[in-house]
Amino acid sequence: MSDDTAWLDATAQADLVRKGEVSPLELLEGAIARIEKLNSELNAVIHPLFDRARTRAAGPSGLGDGPFRGVPLLLKDLGAELAGTPFCEGSDLAGDYRSTVDQELAKRFERAGFAICGKTNTPEFGILPTTEPRRFGPSRNPWNINHSTGGSSGGSAAAVASGMVPVAHANDGGGSIRIPAACCGLVGLKPTRARVSVAPQYGDMMGGLVAEHVVTRSVRDCAAVLDAVAGPVPGDPYWAPPLRGASFSAAVTGEKQPLRMAVMTASPTGSAVHQDCVRATEEAAALCERMGHRVEIGALDVDGDAFTEHFVNVWAAANAWVLLDWEKRVGRTATEEDVEPLSWALIQLGRSISSDRYLSSVQALQQFSRHIAAYFEGIDVLITPTLAEPPAPLGTFDSPPGEPLHGLFRAAAYVPFTPPFNVTGQPGISLPLHWNGEGLPIGVQFVGRFGDEETLLSLAGQLEEAVPWAGRRPPVSA
Repeated sequence: MSDDTAWLDATAQADLVRKGEVSPLELLEGAIARIEKLNSELNAVIHPLFDRARTRAAGPSGLGDGPFRGVPLLLKDLGAELAGTPFCEGSDLAGDYRSTVDQELAKRFERAGFAICGKTNTPEFGILPTTEPRRFGPSRNPWNINHSTGGSSGGSAAAVASGMVPVAHANDGGGSIRIPAACCGLVGLKPTRARVSVAPQYGDMMGGLVAEHVVTRSVRDCAAVLDAVAGPVPGDPYWAPPLRGASFSAAVTGEKQPLRMAVMTASPTGSAVHQDCVRATEEAAALCERMGHRVEIGALDVDGDAFTEHFVNVWAAANAWVLLDWEKRVGRTATEEDVEPLSWALIQLGRSISSDRYLSSVQALQQFSRHIAAYFEGIDVLITPTLAEPPAPLGTFDSPPGEPLHGLFRAAAYVPFTPPFNVTGQPGISLPLHWNGEGLPIGVQFVGRFGDEETLLSLAGQLEEAVPWAGRRPPVSA
């Protein structure tokens, strides 16, 4: 069963269950076998939940009766809480903490029928765009185990790319869905701000920077899972605009319209962009033109240094809040030894930011958002590289002794294209449209107007049909 279902997407696996051709327990046992086979090399899954999943998959009413009944899914060990299960967010500080509540998203995954069978590796508090936490060690990229999976949803991306499971939870506060999707050759959509609720623990996270969703191997899975989990919870502070059409899935297969597009390969913060990433983006833009879309050269007219300063202020303050949240959970004050040096330095920076300085940065970023929204009045989609470099070798973001923030500044040069759209709240999707000469995937990012995932999913479906990636298999895989 492991070999028969490993490379079917979640939609196809669910279809087998509906037809009675396979049972949920058989699907689950196949996924468990693949995890046990591959995880020693990839270190993607850090908390197996096999027995819990088996109990639910074997029982007559243990799984939800939604569209993905019986399909195995992994939760990222950051943000997505599942009552009674380990929850660490990559940190020694958590100790043996277990969640006391279910996140609304976890409930929606289970109502959709998914069998949650484990939790995946993440950098401490999701800070870096790589998954190399001190506590659990590095996740490894199935395309080349000496390279990063990206982060912070790197464990999830490695699991899906290698065929352990067809879909895994991910979230994104500065690129953490799109970055690992690019590094591991997957589809990674960051939805519009507040499209997916972060209740009950939070109204929003990090001032609205964080969005929840999944990484997948197919566009149709990306859309169908969003159909299953999107929507507010009563009491949420705000919510995303309603859909124009019937569903996100309908957007993938529906009528296609010519789009006005802009392509930008220069970093908005002025950092260097690798030629592999430029080439992938230019080829994607040329493909869009051949499909009948109008493509022009674009640029974001922003002060890159000012944007970085204000983003870091908000990011640092948010991580100080994260530590305070953990101190409440574990019932004690954290010490420098409890967390990694970079995390501690960033948290201390956050604690040093006064309330007026913080709100000044919030104001500046909101002004930036309005400026970018005005730019999108003239285009439907912006095309950029997802990353400024190919997937980085492991260790790239290590900080030398005495320079704990070095890794963070190195990360800023690596991911200049993703954080702007966490600030604006716009949807962005990374698609696996290119592999370089070393056999590493190079993602291309497509950004839509606020609230307009439908246009991105429609375009993504076209591109998937034009340049199929489903047949590609990494060297370490099921």
